[in-house]
Amino acid sequence: MKEWLKKLLKQKEEKRSTLKHRGDKSEDVQEVRSIIGEIEEIDKEIMELRQQIDTLPDDPIAGGATPPAEGRSQQVPGAPVGASGQLAQVMSSYGMTNPANQRSDTPTDPYGSLEYRQAFMAFAVHGEIRPELRANAQTTTADVSAVIPTTILNEIIRKLEVRGRVWGRVRKLNIKGGVDVPILSVKPVATWITETTPSDRQKVQAKEKVSFSYYGLECKVAVSLLADTVTLEGFETLVIDLIVEAMIKSLESAVVSGTGSGQPLGITKDTRVPAAQIVTMDETEISAYQPWKKKVFAKMPLAYKAGAVFFMASGTFETYIDGMVDDAGQPIGRVNFGITNGIQERFAGKEVILVEDDLIQPYDTAASDDVIAIFCDLSNYAVNSNMQLTMFRYLDHDTNQWVDKAILIADGKLLDPNGVVIIKKAEAGSTT
Repeated sequence: MKEWLKKLLKQKEEKRSTLKHRGDKSEDVQEVRSIIGEIEEIDKEIMELRQQIDTLPDDPIAGGATPPAEGRSQQVPGAPVGASGQLAQVMSSYGMTNPANQRSDTPTDPYGSLEYRQAFMAFAVHGEIRPELRANAQTTTADVSAVIPTTILNEIIRKLEVRGRVWGRVRKLNIKGGVDVPILSVKPVATWITETTPSDRQKVQAKEKVSFSYYGLECKVAVSLLADTVTLEGFETLVIDLIVEAMIKSLESAVVSGTGSGQPLGITKDTRVPAAQIVTMDETEISAYQPWKKKVFAKMPLAYKAGAVFFMASGTFETYIDGMVDDAGQPIGRVNFGITNGIQERFAGKEVILVEDDLIQPYDTAASDDVIAIFCDLSNYAVNSNMQLTMFRYLDHDTNQWVDKAILIADGKLLDPNGVVIIKKAEAGSTT
């Protein structure tokens, strides 16, 4: 009886493997749904068969003295006894591994398995809650949320690093929200001494601190748009592109100009930046080298100059910086630097990172007192997040549509505001 059940189990597993392979190859959404349904039924049958095999005694070997056939192994000394131990012994005697280890191709990350990814696609497109999602649903929002599969999550992080010229340079932290990060504000001072006058003992203190909160960044995706995607790979690619396009803009905008209320505190809104390092330039000054030396480069503390770069709009650089020369006629803004690997914008030896106009306005379209450039080392800005995205679904009763949204919990702010120089557009007839 037990032998017959094991043969039946093997047939079911082979059938499941065939269906899984066919489902991976298929591009017909209806066929994929049908195959997934069949696999779910077979999984139930396989589970029942394994339970029956586990409870049945071993089939006796004829004559009681016939050695195991070639390819089989005897019971391992010290192997467990009982129902589970008998099952382990039988599986071992037939050259099979423990059932828990049979599917060696299953990823260790449950969110990266093919079954979970397919179930996530069914949830996002049709709102269908499958067992794979229930097993991983968040306890606070049972059956209405699902963790985005790891394959999608990893792709999002990678694309943010490639596309985000600002995001790729900020420091990423993963600490608990509400925890204070101390900042050393007092440094010891060495003093000259004599034989009779020793130096005073000094206490190094960290009175300043930065604390991160919990802010949510969400991206809503239309179900009708997702429904047009018929393959798993196409669905994941579409979700990646949509979330990247929406979230990268918001993340970088928060780093530059976030208000700190319900969102990260941006560099240009941080009141801790020294007032002397917030300067203004008029149309005459912005295109001349000496004002930049006096107002910008001279304002940056020496300790922070090494890693500092410029962030400005392409219109500002190409109109006023590119082609600028010093008093000796030597070029200051050089776009031909490293041209063999592509144009690299630089200004007075410092790298210039060009950003979109909606992030930092070009000088020509900026209003008075608008920020037109930032000179800093972005590693002094920290974004605190576990980078785990969660997908939610709800019904919009006004439009009778299902709405899917991805949520990211994050906060960010300057750890050290002393290495920032902010350049603004001066009011007509007034400069600082």
